[in-house]
Amino acid sequence: MSIKKFIKKYQNVSTFEKINTIINDKLKKNKIKNIKILEFGVDKGISTALFLDFCNKRNGKLYSVDSIDYSHHFNEKNWKFINCRDDDFMLIKKNVAFPVDIIFLDTEHTAKHVEKIFYYYYKFLKKDGLFIIDDISWIPYLKIKDRNNEWIENNNKETFFKIIDILSVNEKNIKVEFLFLHSGLTIIRKLKNTLNKSQKVISREYSFKNILKKLINKLV
Repeated sequence: MSIKKFIKKYQNVSTFEKINTIINDKLKKNKIKNIKILEFGVDKGISTALFLDFCNKRNGKLYSVDSIDYSHHFNEKNWKFINCRDDDFMLIKKNVAFPVDIIFLDTEHTAKHVEKIFYYYYKFLKKDGLFIIDDISWIPYLKIKDRNNEWIENNNKETFFKIIDILSVNEKNIKVEFLFLHSGLTIIRKLKNTLNKSQKVISREYSFKNILKKLINKLV
């Protein structure tokens, strides 16, 4: 199927709206020529079609990685499909012309896996490049919502707070934005090559002082 047909077919899908928002708000404003994008996770090919369409217009290159063979989706000179897991580091290094301008992560949605992939590939991202992590909002998956799904709710929430843990010790190294559109995504801009190991943010929510304040408020 052609890129145009893919885009037309999925233009009303939530994933389309999220990726299209990123392209319009972030990528189109960037004057990077010969842009290189590394995409982890293909599935239906919605993000792939949108990124590839953008690369074709900017004389760029899209590398797409997935453990399922989706190489039949497109036949484009600016697209390279790599059939493997996102943590098959050696194979990916052999097939991608690093460094890249954009990394998009949409594979295993667990905080532990997201952290592993982010920390490994961060060094292969150009300065001022974007690392985009999909599915960080748990709101659409709450019990009272249409997408009600406890597993996704918990994983997305854990991923969100894992990113907060990373940010808390890297405020001078990265800039983080959250987009709460549908299942949400995080946009991380690389400011420096340095990246400190994440540390759990210690909350004072359950401190004696805060609990006491809550009890007093209930009594008032």
